[in-house]
Amino acid sequence: MTDDTQTDSIDADDQADANANSTTMNDNEIRTDGGIDAEEHEIRTDGGEEPNDGEIKMVVAVVRPDKLGDVKQALAEIGAPSLTVTNVSGRGSQPAKKGQWRGEEYVVDLHQKVKIECVVADIPAQDVVDAIAEGGNTGEKGDGKVFVLPVESATQIRTGKTGRDAV
Repeated sequence: MTDDTQTDSIDADDQADANANSTTMNDNEIRTDGGIDAEEHEIRTDGGEEPNDGEIKMVVAVVRPDKLGDVKQALAEIGAPSLTVTNVSGRGSQPAKKGQWRGEEYVVDLHQKVKIECVVADIPAQDVVDAIAEGGNTGEKGDGKVFVLPVESATQIRTGKTGRDAV
């Protein structure tokens, strides 16, 4: 090998390594993302539509306490792990229960439930509803209900972020 050939060989190898490790796009490289620079635009895989029509939604569900674990798992699987859980009691279509205590008969018409609240902006509210319904279903009366409410505004206390950024 001559000195010129050896220099050309090293330059070509160095250039190949630089191209392989480069994060910038050259004019003659083929782009498979439609030519969108990821730093300037978010690449979307969901057809480009904003979940919930760009609004913030609160999904409120009342379910059986023994189904809470299944509901939490179903929410985590769709990427909605944030939730608030409150122990509540109430009545609906589930029949009242009669019991006896120390010879006295009593009626239990308020049943123990858990209320789950989940505020979503980047996840479709219908996906959250479906996950809760699937996780909370036993097929019996008293399985619960799910409601979807619009959220007028949101503020994250620690950072001061507002709107969708706060969620």
